[in-house]
Amino acid sequence: MTATDGDRLRWLEHARQGDPETARSLVAALYPQVIRIVRSHLPVRTAEEDLAQEIFVKLFTRLDQYQERSGVPFEHWVSRLAVRTCLDALRAERRRPELRWSDLPEEQSAWLEFMLVDASAPPDTAPAAARELLEKLLAQLPPEDRLVISLMDLEEKSVKEVAQLTGWNIPLIKVRAFRARRKLRKLAETFKKENPNEKL
Repeated sequence: MTATDGDRLRWLEHARQGDPETARSLVAALYPQVIRIVRSHLPVRTAEEDLAQEIFVKLFTRLDQYQERSGVPFEHWVSRLAVRTCLDALRAERRRPELRWSDLPEEQSAWLEFMLVDASAPPDTAPAAARELLEKLLAQLPPEDRLVISLMDLEEKSVKEVAQLTGWNIPLIKVRAFRARRKLRKLAETFKKENPNEKL
């Protein structure tokens, strides 16, 4: 939000009073921050605009809960609300479709093989295939594991930043990240074992 502290306090006060013009200004100012978080943690079967809208609905219904504190800017409170809403959406994805090696396109199969054998050079395919494969693998993990890998490994956030966004304590984050990475590798290994004759 590109506003001074005084502007922000005025906006919040007017928004709490139900001023629609201020509410629109607040949404416009916060939208880039919210949509970035949504795109990073979007459940497979959820539209990003729907999830962003849900975050803004929660924001305005909980605006009275925000209290200005030293060192905790409003944007941080919004980020935490957005991450928690995304996590709730990930939890709501009850069914996780089973992913089979034979379902993967050739480029993604090559990346999976690269991940498992620790080859010195990655496959000669588009990096987008690696990203798509990773998203498919992540979708098989529980929501908390998917979130911690996304934050730490894809967004390269520090453990302290993850703690601020999620409300988890630092030892929990370290343990969860370790276990999530191990689950991800095990998942990839399981695909390979179930398809030993698959040619890449």
